[in-house]
Amino acid sequence: MKIAVVGASGVIGTRLSESLRRSGHEVAAASLSLGVDTVTGKGLAAAIAGTDVIVDVTNAASFGDNAALDFFKASTKNLLAAAAEAEVRHYLALSVVGTPRLVESDYFHAKMVQENLIQASNRPYTILRSTQFYEFINGLIDIGGQGDVVRLPPALMRPVAAGDVAAFLAELTVATPLGDIVEIGGPEQFGIDEVARIYLAANEDERQVITDPSTSYFGVELTDAALLPGAGARLAAEKLSDWLYQSMAA
Repeated sequence: MKIAVVGASGVIGTRLSESLRRSGHEVAAASLSLGVDTVTGKGLAAAIAGTDVIVDVTNAASFGDNAALDFFKASTKNLLAAAAEAEVRHYLALSVVGTPRLVESDYFHAKMVQENLIQASNRPYTILRSTQFYEFINGLIDIGGQGDVVRLPPALMRPVAAGDVAAFLAELTVATPLGDIVEIGGPEQFGIDEVARIYLAANEDERQVITDPSTSYFGVELTDAALLPGAGARLAAEKLSDWLYQSMAA
């Protein structure tokens, strides 16, 4: 099977491309660094030509001031048009758990638009919503960083290893299109503030985490369950402690 991984240079794209190649599939890697611009369409038709499946793991470079919305609208429309032209049999996209509940955020509004475009496209599709990656916990900490303290809300989440997300994506890529949305989350549930404390302690970072429910998350105040996947979600295997141990040893 020939599979186009769009966003192939990112955290998920690199892992997914490697997994698919190990399974014997031909991977057409597409990303801005490889000369494919999904916003302008430059290089896109050539990258998609002859592929059976498109996996969209692109992401916006900026999350505010309508930048994410502009990116996902243009990128998704161009990718769907290229998919139709190439008669791609399966369009698979990575989204975020909680998207419909967080549309007051510029970023999550943009992701909702992306999902809606895919669902309205008449292409056979699957959308995978994932919880926050372990690899991006430091980004969560940056949201609340104020000098020597970090202010974060106690809202619950199930962070997940990027490798587990890529593995599930690989399964979905070679399966029949679901025409639906599925979810994946990590095996453990934490408050965002708790995750930050664990991460900082593991990295011998002495900043104090202060629990503050009013701290916004990508511009929106969270309810307790806003970031949790639904009851039918795939629960990944790798625990936070195991991931931290491996990341420290790397």
